[in-house]
Amino acid sequence: MKRPPTVAVIDFGSQTAQLIARRVRDLGVYSELIPWNAPAEQLAQADAYILSGGPASIYEPDAPTLPPIVLESGKPVLGICYGMQALAHALGGHVAPATAREFGHTIVELTGDAPLLSGLPEKLDVWMSHSDHVDALPPGWVALGASHNDNMAIMGDIARKRYALQFHPEVQHTRQGMDILRNFLFDVAELEADWTPANFIETMTQEIRDRVGDSRVLLGLSGGVDSSVVAALVHRAIGDQLTCVFVDHGMMRLGEADEVFETFQQAHGIHLIGINAAELFLEDLKGVTDPEEKRKRIGHRFVRVFEAEAARLAAESQGAPYRFLAQGTLYPDVIESAATGRERAARTIKTHHNVGGLPEDIEFELLEPLRYLFKDEVRRVGLALGLPERIVWRHPFPGPGLAIRILGEVTWDRLETLRQADAIVIQELEAANLYRATSQAFAVLLPVRTVGVMGDYRTYGNVVAIRVVTTDDFMTADWARLPDDLLGRMANRIVNEVEGVNRVVYDITSKPPATIEWE
Repeated sequence: MKRPPTVAVIDFGSQTAQLIARRVRDLGVYSELIPWNAPAEQLAQADAYILSGGPASIYEPDAPTLPPIVLESGKPVLGICYGMQALAHALGGHVAPATAREFGHTIVELTGDAPLLSGLPEKLDVWMSHSDHVDALPPGWVALGASHNDNMAIMGDIARKRYALQFHPEVQHTRQGMDILRNFLFDVAELEADWTPANFIETMTQEIRDRVGDSRVLLGLSGGVDSSVVAALVHRAIGDQLTCVFVDHGMMRLGEADEVFETFQQAHGIHLIGINAAELFLEDLKGVTDPEEKRKRIGHRFVRVFEAEAARLAAESQGAPYRFLAQGTLYPDVIESAATGRERAARTIKTHHNVGGLPEDIEFELLEPLRYLFKDEVRRVGLALGLPERIVWRHPFPGPGLAIRILGEVTWDRLETLRQADAIVIQELEAANLYRATSQAFAVLLPVRTVGVMGDYRTYGNVVAIRVVTTDDFMTADWARLPDDLLGRMANRIVNEVEGVNRVVYDITSKPPATIEWE
């Protein structure tokens, strides 16, 4: 987006830095995550700064430092965890190892009054994660709160609108965290809550028009919420200059292709072309078991299919060339892939074929209008664009499809097995009216076989794992506590209706330590 961030969340490498940006947006204020060593002119555009936590110690060689523009600007600042220590260090305070390290739930008692703390109780339930702490205040600062270990937990330079917290207000475990952030945004920084889906749509529509001009755009439409919202948004901006291509790579969910065409071609009038490339993708995946290699090969093949289709379309028409490839890349995709720019301080967890799996010699320019949105924001934008709820609230589905839900080699028979099992999971979840209450649900086909008994015969069949999670942001997630009878119906139907499966297990691992997908 061309709009400068109202709040710059300066990233010192914390795994929850993106969550700070999301919480700020939840309160109606636009924010962006910007690395601590970004150019000063990029940071200077913000109206306020929030400094994230981070894994480093302030005295380590090459430890991140506070960008000078933060203090030079005179704008409101809120430091969090490492951000508090960076502020104190830069302003003449002192940071030292804590005598009692604090990780997890802690009680903080307020010791002073300030606009940041307006309306809060005297004791706060907070979440700590630190080894160092500020043991000497910078000149002009006052202590505003302490933990039960007498570590300084809140400090402020009230006149200059600068505050710092040793705990994390962005996480749900800090019960008054949103109240603190709200106070900072509106009472301290005096910002306006003008970040809305309608404003985003208007701004992004104009940006797409300005960038695309008379060129044309190809979009890989999978039917998932991300690509669907991109299709609706780009079509709103440039109309028939957009051509959507549905690539059936053979790894879609049951009945998905028909639903995509019904929704977008018939109901929304979008130019949609279908390509059956299942054999090409399966040939690329023959003998491949490594999940990263799967993602990269699928990403490469997607682009090659698009390039071939773009060349064909250009040869058959007299219009402008297809210059852009539109994608449904989201902020969590960018962060998890640790690709470039603002993401470089984070460690790579896995690549997303939207971000890290594309070939270097791609012939298109990428158009990623949702790149700085979180999933919940994408859903709100989709509803504002008039997309049907069944599309907007569809659970996320990875670009590589069922290929990364099949552990081991991908074959047509294994795809058919998983497709049937996955459909049963979704059908039963919907019948129990729990689909909207969960965030992502799917089946996984494991690379093992187990002994079973069906009738009077011994079987040696496949194992299917069921994965259902709840989450607010998809950066962290918990396994869904589904009713026992629902899990029983899922398992019973799968072993009776899906040929070759004789065992079903349920994944009860949170994220972290696991990711939501198995691969």
